[in-house]
Amino acid sequence: MSQTEAGWGAGPSTRYEALAERFRPVFAEIRATAVERDRTRTLPHAEIGWLREANFTTLRLAPEEGGHGASLPELFALLIELSSADSNVTNALRAHFGFTEDALCSSSPEWRAAWIKRIGAGATIGSGVSETGPAKVGAFDTVVRHRDGKPVVDGRKFYTTGSLFADYIHLAAEDEAGEAVTAAVPVRAPGVTIVDDWDGFGQALTASGTATFQGVVLDPDLIKPDPPRFPYAMAYFQLVHIATLAGIGRAAAEDVTRLVAARTRVYSHGNAGRTADDPQIQAVVGRVRGNAYAAGAIALKAAESLQRAYDAHQAGDGPAADRAATLADVEVNQAVSVVSDLVLQATTSLFDALGASAVKAGLGLDRYWRNARTIASHNPRIYRDRIVGAFAITGATPPRQYRVGTA
Repeated sequence: MSQTEAGWGAGPSTRYEALAERFRPVFAEIRATAVERDRTRTLPHAEIGWLREANFTTLRLAPEEGGHGASLPELFALLIELSSADSNVTNALRAHFGFTEDALCSSSPEWRAAWIKRIGAGATIGSGVSETGPAKVGAFDTVVRHRDGKPVVDGRKFYTTGSLFADYIHLAAEDEAGEAVTAAVPVRAPGVTIVDDWDGFGQALTASGTATFQGVVLDPDLIKPDPPRFPYAMAYFQLVHIATLAGIGRAAAEDVTRLVAARTRVYSHGNAGRTADDPQIQAVVGRVRGNAYAAGAIALKAAESLQRAYDAHQAGDGPAADRAATLADVEVNQAVSVVSDLVLQATTSLFDALGASAVKAGLGLDRYWRNARTIASHNPRIYRDRIVGAFAITGATPPRQYRVGTA
């Protein structure tokens, strides 16, 4: 069934349904085991492998490069659908799609060509940016030093989302002079250890744990010549979270609809002889679905701003590209709190349409709220609201980079 027929609205392009149909059978397989994997804490190695085999990980590449030439709105529409199947998988691929965008926007033709070739051949990339140590805001404790003429990295990263499933880790570090270093480190390089010690109550299957680098010799060809990320990176990474939330909301709406339709038990003080005919229950389901619909619509509207930023960057018009990136930051920041509230409300109120049996572990309905709350806790939304307000009132430009550390 198409998105339009399901009531979720048309996709972002005339070809979207044909593109999405390539992946929907894989999404269905992922969805079929999502509850059990959440219950048993089984990491989605196989599921990410299926997506790689289906060339989902090459979406943004041109067809001649092994991809599908997907626009950013098309990519984010597909991420909503994937998140509806299992939000953990989307989160695990977030760094990969971000690294792909880095390659597409790189100022180095050699770096771009090398990484487009690797990604087109199936390589995937995980995250190695965040740290939980004593490093100051804007700095890293992970350091690249030169030993015997070779760059060697030592350090520890946390929130290494997706790295256990990947071929490379996108590493952010400093050199001995405190200058930024960005590199791609093979996950199987000597001295690299990745541990699944992420213990969050949601998004538990993203492998967002610890990566340790002990005397890891870097291939100079894998050190990025232009360390800064693509200009709309912050908006991009936050929009992945927003799309993930929208997918969670959609899955919650579909589950509560299915369960209400099949429910045979009623309350004596209800309004109908069948739960599905009770107007109060119908209203609850309608509100959950409306919240999910709105979240998806907002996400796709914000994705249009990213496409404009990408197009301006590719056109080589520096001032226009900078302004487009700023406006993308504004649009995405405007979406954060609203979408978070919509989905958190939906994943809580769905239980009002069901009885006490809805909290049984076998249904796994609690995972929707747990996963949504975990996603919504990234990059506190209270600051997003302030940034939007400052832009609206004074024209203040949103910060282009967000860092966490000690003061």
